[in-house]
Amino acid sequence: MAELKQFNTPGRDPNWCPGCGDYGIWNAFKRALVTINIEPKDIVIATGIGCGSKINHWVNTYGFHGLHGRLIPIAQGIKLTNTDLTVIAVGGDGDGYSEGGNHFLNGVRKNINMTYFIQNNQIYGLTKGQTSPTSDEETKTKSTPEGSHDSPIHGLSTAIINGATFVARGFAGDMNHLIKLMGLAIQHKGFAFVEILQPCVTFNKVNTYDWYKQRVYYLQKEKHNSKDKIAAIGRGMEWGDKIPLGILYQEEKTLYENLHSEIKENPLVKQDILNIDISSIFEDYM
Repeated sequence: MAELKQFNTPGRDPNWCPGCGDYGIWNAFKRALVTINIEPKDIVIATGIGCGSKINHWVNTYGFHGLHGRLIPIAQGIKLTNTDLTVIAVGGDGDGYSEGGNHFLNGVRKNINMTYFIQNNQIYGLTKGQTSPTSDEETKTKSTPEGSHDSPIHGLSTAIINGATFVARGFAGDMNHLIKLMGLAIQHKGFAFVEILQPCVTFNKVNTYDWYKQRVYYLQKEKHNSKDKIAAIGRGMEWGDKIPLGILYQEEKTLYENLHSEIKENPLVKQDILNIDISSIFEDYM
């Protein structure tokens, strides 16, 4: 049975700003892993660049800290190489929707059995407060002193439209709900995507904990049909006075890795490659 202390990193504590939503996500993440009983040795966390992308420094599992926006291909490469591993990608809204936007769009199309958590604080925190792809229009920052003229990205609806088979939203200010949601996402068989509302107490003075608590509501309490794709897309577009939390969409679909005979029965990492001759391939290119 997995225990919380197994995921702790004694002597190495996070250095986020006091009150940052990343602390709630970090604690919920570790507790979710305990709840669904996965051992640290069986987990790989892939991250990009940003405040939240440092999370694998402080969770005692295997990890790969990649380039800005490149965490999805890293995670998918790890999963396709060793399908026995539980692979989880964690990054911010800037990392996932801006630099990593192309990987996000194409990553969800492949129903690879992995989980992707985006921590959405609607700002670039690590680089000191510029607008991100999820910043509301007219948001004033160092990079947009007259207010942002860009429409914000609706990541949940985008994920549903492009083929993600589990799409949900959590909130760093509701630990119990987030623990359960993260656990369900990790256990889902297919590409699971969860956007987590993560207040940035230093650079975003609008989307605070109180601001969210006045607006969030729970889809499952309203008996939302998570199998209705069109309804789920509509829920993903809701923002402002009402912000939905919970599972927007979920479906069962054949895993990408089960469609490829090379890895369907045996992961690449366990295959014998000593007697493979690739000389004929080289000859084709000579």
